This record gives sequence, C-alpha cells and structure tokens, in this order.
Amino acid sequence: MESQTSLFPSLILIFCLTCTLLNSCYGATDDDRKVYIVYMGDLPKGKISASSIHTNILQEVVGSDGVDSKLHSYTKSFSGFVANLTSEEAQKLKGMEGVMSVFPNENKQLHTTRSWDFMGFPKNVNRTTFESDIIIGMFDTGIWPESESFNDQGFGPPPKRWRGICQESSNFTCNNKIIGARYYRSQGQLIGQDDFDSPRDSEGHGTHTASTAAGNLVSGASLLGLGLGTARGGVPSARIAVYKICWSRGCSDADILAAFDDAISDGVDIISLSVGGAPKDYFKDSIAIGAFHAMKNGILTSNSAGNSGPSPGSVSNASPWSLTVAATTSDRKFVTNVKLGNGELYEGISINTFDLKNKMFPIIYGGDAPTIGSDPSDSRLCLAYTIDKKLVEGKILLCDMALDGEQQLATGAVGTIMQDTAFPDVAFSYLLPASSLGLKKVSELKDYYNSSRTPTATIQKSIEGKDELAPYVATFSSRGPNRITRDILKPDLTAPGVDILAAWSEATTVTGDEGDTRIVPYNIVSGTSMSCPHATAAAAYVKSFHPTWSPAAIKSALMTTAYPISVDRNADAEFAYGAGQINPTRAINPGLIYDAGEIDYVDFLCGQGYTSEFLRLVTSENNSCPQTTKKLASHLNYPSFTLSSKSKSVRTHVFPRTVTNVGSPMSSYKAIVNAPAGLKIEVIPNVLSFKSLGQKKSFLVKVTRLETKMDHIIISGSFIWYDGVHQVRSPIIAQVYS
Repeated sequence: MESQTSLFPSLILIFCLTCTLLNSCYGATDDDRKVYIVYMGDLPKGKISASSIHTNILQEVVGSDGVDSKLHSYTKSFSGFVANLTSEEAQKLKGMEGVMSVFPNENKQLHTTRSWDFMGFPKNVNRTTFESDIIIGMFDTGIWPESESFNDQGFGPPPKRWRGICQESSNFTCNNKIIGARYYRSQGQLIGQDDFDSPRDSEGHGTHTASTAAGNLVSGASLLGLGLGTARGGVPSARIAVYKICWSRGCSDADILAAFDDAISDGVDIISLSVGGAPKDYFKDSIAIGAFHAMKNGILTSNSAGNSGPSPGSVSNASPWSLTVAATTSDRKFVTNVKLGNGELYEGISINTFDLKNKMFPIIYGGDAPTIGSDPSDSRLCLAYTIDKKLVEGKILLCDMALDGEQQLATGAVGTIMQDTAFPDVAFSYLLPASSLGLKKVSELKDYYNSSRTPTATIQKSIEGKDELAPYVATFSSRGPNRITRDILKPDLTAPGVDILAAWSEATTVTGDEGDTRIVPYNIVSGTSMSCPHATAAAAYVKSFHPTWSPAAIKSALMTTAYPISVDRNADAEFAYGAGQINPTRAINPGLIYDAGEIDYVDFLCGQGYTSEFLRLVTSENNSCPQTTKKLASHLNYPSFTLSSKSKSVRTHVFPRTVTNVGSPMSSYKAIVNAPAGLKIEVIPNVLSFKSLGQKKSFLVKVTRLETKMDHIIISGSFIWYDGVHQVRSPIIAQVYS
C-alpha cells in the first residue's frame, strides 16, 4: 500500500482518502480469522457453477463451516471468492488444485475548466455520434447525481448493449447520463457516519473524477469565484456507470474485484480507477487481476500512477495491460499573496477563498508560542497540542511546516503562513486563510518578524497566475522504475493532475475537515486521481472513432502521439512522465499502432516465470509456455523500450516489434533516431513500406548502452516512425541500477 507522510494530513485528504488495512476494519474473530481473496482465474467451462466450486473447496479446508466462511463469489467475468480464513486455512488453499493465488484483503488508496484547453483539446474538437454510445465505468467513491455535470437533458436512452443495473435507493436515482450505479461494502467493512449506503458520493472524489472524464459542459463553474470558466469532461456525450468501491475508510480489494466482475459483464467500454496500493505480484493484486480480465473482454483500464513521488520506484498499477497515468501541471496556478506591515508583498501558494479585506493582524511565530511543557522545536512546526492558544488567538500564526490548518484553527489563529518545501507546485485548500511560502521567503519574513516591535500581516484571497514552465511532472506524482517488471516502462504517459476544477459532492465541504462549512458544487483538487480520468476520457475519445480497436491499440495511439515534456523540474525523465503528455486530437490518427492481445500477455507472463498450468487457469485456453526459450518482457509489443541492467559494462539488447498500419493505405515510414551520448540506437530495417490498411510490419530496435562508471544512471532517447504526416514516437530508456 502506498504510504503518505503523517505530517501532511491535508495532502492525504486531497490526494487520496486515508486508509488502513481492511482487516483492521473487519476485525479478527475469536479464532483469528481474517478476510482473504482466493483467485481462481477464468470461469469454468460448461454448465459447472463457479459458486458451488467455491463452496466445495472451502468445505474441504474449513469443514461444514465453509458456507458461513464465504463472503462473496466472483462468477460473472472470472472465478474467485472472498472468505474469512485463518492463516493456516489460507495456506492450505494455496496448494489446492485450481487455486491461483490467495492474498489478504487490504484497502487501497484513492490516489477541469482549464486543463482540456491547455492540452489543445477545445470544446469544438471533431467528435463522432458514437461518443454517446461509449460507457465509462467509474470505480470510485460514488457520484453526486444532482450535479449539473450529470444532467441528462438531450440524452437518449442507454445503448441497447448495456446490461447493468441501477441500485436505486431513497436518495439515489439514475438517468440517461448516469445509466448505471452499484455500490459495494464487504461484510464487516466499517463506514463513517457521513457515508451513504448507496451509490451517492459523500467524499467528493468520485464526483470529481467522473465529471473530469465525462461531465457535461457547465458554464460559470468555479470554486467560490476561483477557476471561473466552463467545466467539462473530455467526452461530455459519453455515458457514466458508477461502481462505488470506496468509503471514508478506504477501498477494499474484495470490492474492487466485485466491481470488475460486474462492470465487465455490464458492458462498459473503458474502466477508470484512480486507486492504488503498493506494487505486488500481478495475480495477488486486485486491480491487476481485474484489469487483465477486462483486457480479455476488450476493455481498457485506466489507472492512476500514485501520489508517492518524487521517490523513485514508487509507481503503482504497473501491469502492462493497464494504462498508468502520471500527473502534470497546467499553465494555471493559484497564488495567495501575503502582505506585511512594512509593505512587502510575498507570493505564496494555496487555494484561499477567505477574504480578510486587507486587514492587518499581528504575526506570531509558533516557536515563540509553546504551551507549558512543550518544546519550541515542536511548537515551531505548529504540531497539535504544542501551541498556547492565549498567545495565538486573533493573530496570524507562522509555522515551519505545512499542515492542513486544523491545528492552527484550533488555536484561534485568524490565519496561517506555512513553510512548504515538499510540494512547491500544488495549491491546497485550508480551513482558514492560509498561504505556503518557500524557505527563502519564510526566512525573509522571519527577519521582518524579529526586527519589528509590532509585526503584522494579512493574507489575501487567491488569484489566478500563469505558470510559464508548464507542463512538468508534479512533485507528488509517483515515479518509475517499475518494481514488478523493470523492462516495462511505467508510468505510460501523463495528463493534467494539478489544481483541477471539477464537480464535487454537496454532502461534504471544500476540505472535508471538521470545522469547514463551505459547501460547493465544484472544487479544485490535485493528484494522479485527477490525471487518470483525463487519460480515461482521451481513451474513450479514441474508441469513439475506432470502436473495434483493442485496449492495447488505444493505449498505443495515446502513447505514440503524446508529446515529450521539455521541462521537468524534478528530472527523472521518462520514469516521471512515460511517453509524455497526452494529445487526444492526434491520438485518433496515430498512423501506426503497436497492438497486443491476450496471447501476447500470456507470452509475457511465461517470461515472468508463470507456469503453463497457472496461465491456463487465468485464460481458460490451452495456452502453454515454451519449453526452451521464453520471451523476455522486452519482447512484448509495447510502444516504449526499456533496458535495465545492474552491469556497468557495455550492454546491448534487441527489441522485436510489430506495427499495424492505420494511417494511409499506401505509405512509407522512415525511422528518425534520437540517441544521446552513452546510447546507440539502430532500427532494422529503418524504412517500412505499406500497401494497405491493417498491414503489419515487423522490425528490430537494437539498443546499446555504453560502459559507465556510475552505479546509478538513466539515459533516455527516442525514435520516430515518420511518413511526412504521422510521427509515431517511442521513448527509449536505459538504466543502470544497483
């Protein structure tokens, strides 16, 4: 499970809902039973009941109590079940025939008026009538159906192929925009007092992601005047199917798999899942398992990369059959100025909707206001219970660390100025007037504070500024390398995920924190949770033009038409942004695609050490791994190329690839290579000529990383297939690691 530092509770709220292991929610029984997921691959052939097989297996291990131990069976799109088991029973199940994996049921984390225009994707972009038949499955915290973003005026009935349901309740109904809604709460899963036992969203996260992907055009949307403009999703004509898998206590693996089981059967076209956890073996990860079966059924799963950046190797959702999305900035930023009593003005960062009307207030430094028994080294950080309220009340509190504002509000402070060096590119909302400043500015402010007998300041309402360096990868966005398979580049690409305005649940407040009274229909939030639905919408847009394309083809189109990011303040190159920033308008006409299907992923899994017997259970097909040479991960027909090695000596690797012509029937592509110092790239052959659409051509990419004396080195290059019209770009990355 991805971890978020406990020093930033507001960041945890904004990026992803705080969660713990689900078993701590379920609670152990008297015999220390815990909740486990037993995955059994594809559904059994014939008329055999998967549910009865699950019960029989359980009874073999647990005895007559097996029926009571089973909590849920997956029987629509794949086979498996959830059960209360002791560790000994779970171990016995692992060795039984037909059982592929047994793993604890844990919680995963929940990891736009301006963003679409910034990407060059305007409201009047070319669209097809088929867009209204595209169904996006949103796996999240539910949805706020009354939002104008989900008004169904002008929508016809759902597509005839839709097989889903609407779990209506006294507080929730579907319409022709939200055509389906389900909610999942595993037995024993604790929920908060504000949670709705229905598909209705009490957190805001699910409403925000759904409207980013497929919300209607809503003019005059803003967060209390900030970000004013027309809010819209990338595919506003598409339909939404809601699968509520997350509650205030987290998103359980069991519920994630149940949603996949239903969504695949219901007939969704794209699945959007802004949730993740720590990297795991592919078939011990609920998201990777569900996404594999979605891929088998022609459904692409779009995932968030995670919010644990800039640490290397922090990327989650790394399966090659999923689309993994990092987060970048757009050219809009929110600035909150701090004006001092001496007339100096400091530009800070936050989303401040409070207006102090330029009234000046005394400043007090947290280090000068410790409670009795507290150390100034703690109170300077404004940690809970370290600040003397009598000294702070009615003043602006200066803190050496960025917090969520709860502590400052509790002290009676009228506002707060905080030092923040960890997240200089993201604006957060707080419970009181607040602004975050960098180290240098805080140091200068302290000089004024210490030199003045009566230091004063005011915090102004936020204004919009322009970020000339955008786009660059956000600090919080998780990075590669891919810890599960180093030779598969992750994340795949990036999309806007910073300061995104979208619809919000009116059952919560701007921050969701106690003491916040601001109820809003639209909110500004940041995280890879926000970048993921941008990519989801781009994928849906491509599918609306090419309904028969496979998930891999859609993914290839998005990756090879993405544009490389020229400015990345946090380095890391492609390990931060993959193939680059999505460009939906180019993606509908990529020229060439790198396609892959189930058998290609089976070959890949063979090379990862999975056995033929195991994979036959996953696919229900008579697939077998080669007895001699197994395909390497680098042989998967992937649109990116990664060469990883622990050796510092010269390393050469040959990557086989095949492209399919989807551009002009008669066309000739030439390879244009960009090889930096330390890297040699050769494409064989370097010209591909096509005579028809759908024609396939194979080639080799020979990559040589020259000798180095460094223990850690990342060299990135690229090559482009170019026919005079289409530029089919693939990143190439070579890494030495210890």
